[in-house]
Amino acid sequence: MSNKVITGRNTRWSYANVWEPKSINGGTPKYSVSLIIPKNDIVTIEKIKKAIEFAYKEGESKLKGNSKTLPALSAIKTPLRDGDIERPDDPAYANSYFVNANSATAPGIVDEACNPILNRSEVYSGVYGRASITFYAFNTNGNKGIACGLNNLQKIRDGESLGSKASAESDFATDNYDDFLS
Repeated sequence: MSNKVITGRNTRWSYANVWEPKSINGGTPKYSVSLIIPKNDIVTIEKIKKAIEFAYKEGESKLKGNSKTLPALSAIKTPLRDGDIERPDDPAYANSYFVNANSATAPGIVDEACNPILNRSEVYSGVYGRASITFYAFNTNGNKGIACGLNNLQKIRDGESLGSKASAESDFATDNYDDFLS
């Protein structure tokens, strides 16, 4: 058993801040991605549940802290979330689980043939790919739980962009030049 998981090929990346670290609520800037995993990808979901249990067992002393008892796994924050419950208004998360993974260091990003992806426009919220993630226990300022670290990413295929911004390709796909002067 291990606390490391490689997700399935149908994992979709959302909120992909993988090129530049981003600060959330004034915290330390981190690289991050929300990994959307279809509920029918039972293999990946089971691997994640086992890795969370492994991280819980491995991190017992950290989770216990100064208290005499270890909090139950069901009583602490864990990173595997149900998109139907927590993001009911977002169709991208329908019938899926999701895991938010982050890292202080930049993830390696490769294509299906394991060649490094250098063109930033190839990786965006909405692509499908595999992620190498690691689960670990944390106990910070009274918050206890299991977190998910982002190691590396492998883009498998393009998907519809989940950002609200239109791509340059779609903006300029038509030959409609007379808008401005009509």
